[in-house]
Amino acid sequence: MTSQRRMAHEIEQLVLDSVLRRCGSSWNASQAHGLMCSRLALQGADALEGCLQQVLEGTDESGSARKECADQLRELHDDTLQQLAERGSEFRLLLPDETESTALRTEAMGQWCEGFLHGLVIRAEGDRLRKRLASEPLSELIKDLLEITRAEVDDSTDQETNEAAFVELQEYLRVAAQFVYEELAEFRQPVTPKLAGGSPSGHLH
Repeated sequence: MTSQRRMAHEIEQLVLDSVLRRCGSSWNASQAHGLMCSRLALQGADALEGCLQQVLEGTDESGSARKECADQLRELHDDTLQQLAERGSEFRLLLPDETESTALRTEAMGQWCEGFLHGLVIRAEGDRLRKRLASEPLSELIKDLLEITRAEVDDSTDQETNEAAFVELQEYLRVAAQFVYEELAEFRQPVTPKLAGGSPSGHLH
């Protein structure tokens, strides 16, 4: 078993990819996981319903494949939230495992970035979020992710070099996802309503 192949509760990229296709989703497993990671950074546990709605849009609501897919996405959501919240080394991108070619895994990594970026901008969170994303260090990180969406394997380079480059990018994205989760923590916190005098309600003396 490889670290990329399974999440904490046996969510497999290959299996989730297959059931997403069967239920008619336009998303693949890596894209869906990227989306989920950025929505978790912004919403925490409240991200689940929006992710399900996005990934399963246009699928047959009465179909058994949709139910199976929703169940797997819920499990993936719970695992990913726990891994990001614990800030540990268990967090991994949901990508094809090492039995697949570097080219295919690189393509999936780019699709993970597409999903992640989509999750950051899909909802209008207001000027506060837009300003945060447009300022450093998040603005530079977003530029990097945009570049990685276009990443391709260099056929003129030997396999070992291409594999090393893939591993380096994957580790960068693993750390980047955790960094974004920490940087956007304030957006996961409920805003305390204030009274006219500017004091938070419930804390008047």
